[in-house]
Amino acid sequence: MGKAPVTQSVIELIEPGLLAKGIELVDVEFKKEGKNWVLRVFIDKEGGITLEDCQKISSLVGDLIEVEEVIEPTYTMEVSSPGLNRVLKKEKDFIRFSGKKIGVQCHAPLNGRKNFNGILKDFKNQSIHLEVDGELQIIPINRVAKANLVIEI
Repeated sequence: MGKAPVTQSVIELIEPGLLAKGIELVDVEFKKEGKNWVLRVFIDKEGGITLEDCQKISSLVGDLIEVEEVIEPTYTMEVSSPGLNRVLKKEKDFIRFSGKKIGVQCHAPLNGRKNFNGILKDFKNQSIHLEVDGELQIIPINRVAKANLVIEI
């Protein structure tokens, strides 16, 4: 799951400050929507994120990006919680949500399919161990385009 240079620069710039405040950096997106660039920063913490947390982090991140001049085009920034269908990217995400239902999309077909929905059983040897329809699928993390929690209602 590669990162665009701007996204990676933003992560490297803001993650240490967020961790120092007890905030987890879940994901960063930087993409063009219509004519405008949007920077999305997804954060989380024990007990959940509040609007006040988002405002504080937005100010901190905006100041850091401005001082370091990481982003050239004019952009809009959004800071929010990852939501119920939270993205899973890091090894610790997969370990934390073991036993939960997740969806995985692969870059290319694996065992004849690109999309998997099932129960996250384990993460080891850089692979997701996913129970799909009673069968264990082992998906190498480098084959994953996107993984997220699936909320059942």
